[in-house]
Amino acid sequence: MPVWLHDWIDLFLPVAQILLIVLAAWLLRVCMRRLIARIGHRYTLPAEAVVGARRVSSFLIYAGALLMVLERLGVSGTVLWTAFTGFAAVAAVAFFAAWSVLSNIFCTMLILTTRPFRLYDHVELLENGEKPGLRGQVVDINLIYTTLRESDDGDGAGTSLQIPNSLFFQRALRRWRGGALPTARSRGGAVDPLDV
Repeated sequence: MPVWLHDWIDLFLPVAQILLIVLAAWLLRVCMRRLIARIGHRYTLPAEAVVGARRVSSFLIYAGALLMVLERLGVSGTVLWTAFTGFAAVAAVAFFAAWSVLSNIFCTMLILTTRPFRLYDHVELLENGEKPGLRGQVVDINLIYTTLRESDDGDGAGTSLQIPNSLFFQRALRRWRGGALPTARSRGGAVDPLDV
C-alpha cells in the first residue's frame, strides 16, 4: 500500500465499522419485525401486543447499535452509564420537589373548570364531620393558593388564609354563595348546628 493511504485507513476503518453496525442493526430490525408478525399471525395475538413487541425490539436494537457506534467513536460505556444515572437521579429529585407545585397547579385548573366555589363565596374546609375547619370568604384564586379572608369580628383586623388548592380536593367543602355568612338561627336560646 502507498504511504499516503495509511493516513486514510485510520479514518476509513471506523467509518466502515459504523456503517456496518448501522446496516446490521437495520437487517436485524427487519428480521425481528417479520418474526414478530409471524408469531402474531400464528398464535393470533392481539394487534396491540404485536405493535408493542415491534416497538420494544426496535428500541433495543437501535439502542444497542447506538452504544456500539459511540464505542467506535471512542466514548466509554462507563461514562455513558454514569451520565445516565446522574441525570436520572437529578430528574427524580426535581420531579419529587415539583410534585406539590404541579399538584396545586392541576387542582387550580380543576377549580376553575368544575367551579366548586367562586370568588366572594364563603367556604369552609371540614376536618371531619364534628370539627369546624378553615373558614372564610374567597378573595383570590391563583395557581398555587386560594386566599380566604376570615371574619374580622367587627374590629377590622380580619386575617387571610392561603390554602393550597390541592387541599380543596382532599377534604369536604361547605359553601355559601355570594355575600355574607348566613347567621345561625336560635330556638329558645339554643343554636341548632344544622341551621348554619
